[in-house]
This record gives sequence, structure tokens and C-alpha cells, in this order.
Amino acid sequence: MSDAVSAMDGTSVTVAGRLALAIHEHRLPPGTKLIEDEVGDIFGVSRTVVRSALQQLAHDRLVTLQKNRGAHVAQPSIREAREVFEARSLLEPRTARSAAERATPTDIARLQAHIDEEHHAIHAGDSGRALRLSGLFHVEIARIADQDTIAAFIAQLVARSSLIIALYWRKRTALCESHAHDALLRSLADGKAGLAEDLMKGHLLDLVSSLDLRGAAAAPTSLKDALRP
Repeated sequence: MSDAVSAMDGTSVTVAGRLALAIHEHRLPPGTKLIEDEVGDIFGVSRTVVRSALQQLAHDRLVTLQKNRGAHVAQPSIREAREVFEARSLLEPRTARSAAERATPTDIARLQAHIDEEHHAIHAGDSGRALRLSGLFHVEIARIADQDTIAAFIAQLVARSSLIIALYWRKRTALCESHAHDALLRSLADGKAGLAEDLMKGHLLDLVSSLDLRGAAAAPTSLKDALRP
């Protein structure tokens, strides 16, 4: 691979990462049109780089690419929303059990730091960032469980859940009221595998109950505002 091609690939990964972050933090709601020229101007890159970044995000199902319509942030259907959370309910409770059996003091400290950061975002009123961190907490539990294949599935499901929550979340106050992650952390720290499994089941059920499969999020004022660091 030439240096030029390698540099372009690295730049497209960076652009894809910035776009993905904005999607996960709900600065780019589902349905937002991603105009190649505009995205390129914002990041100071060519349309070729933008196109590559959008293709990466389409592969991760965060963006849809349609002929003659361009790129849009994906809009999961009600059926997809149900399927995603059903899959999570099948995978994550068992993964939490495995994590409780394997967690080390270092793992627990890392999870605690993660929760602290999540709480800081909540208190700062940054619900988008708090939700992204909440999703990453679940991915981290899968990592601790040392189940790489399942962890990869969970990471994809969590990413799609971010879009689903942006579209269908109705109980926004629940973010501040929920202590589910603190309880999960205690069960992992104490090695209580059965309790961790039950807590994860209940937590995911609460997430599903917070969805209103009728609503939709509004688009941001502009791509430039949404993608501001």
C-alpha cells in the first residue's frame, strides 16, 4: 500500500470516528442527511475521503447509502428496535454472569472510573455523552467476560441501540434516576454471578420500557454545529 493510500485510509477512519461519535451522542439524529461536500468542508478533506468514511459507517449500519438519495444517518424501524433489544436480552445477561466470574480489581476500577465519567456527563446536562458512555459500559462488561465473538456482537448492538434511543426514547428523566450500572458494578465486584445476570436482565427490560415506538427526533440545526468538537 502506498503512503498516499495509507494516509487517505487513516483520514477516512478519523472522519468516520468523528461522525460516529456525533451519532452516538445524538448530535446527528437518525435521518440526518450527510452531504459529502459539506462534510468534506467541515473536516477539510476530499469527497473521496468522505465517501470512504460513509461506507465504513454504512458497514456498521450507522448510515444508509441510497442511490440518488445520498447518505443519511440510519433510522431503525420499530421491528429493528425490537430485534436489537431482544438480541441484547439474550446475550448480555449471560455475559454479565461471565464477567462477574472473571472480573479483577483492575477491571472493577476501570468500570468505576467509567461510571464516574458517565455521572459527570449527566450532572453537566450532557445527556448525549452520558448515553454514549452508558453504551460503552455494556461493551466493557463483555470485554471483561473474555468472550471476543460475543463482545463484537454486543458492540454492534449497542451502536444500533444509540440510534433506537435517539428515535424512540420517551423517559429522558430515567437517565438521572437510574442506578442500574452502580448495582451491576457491585455485583461484579462481589463476584455474584447470578445477581449480575438478573440485574442485567432487569436493566435491559427497563431500557425497553423507556422506548416509545411512535416518536422521532428532530434534526440538528446544521451539520457544522453537530460536528463541532
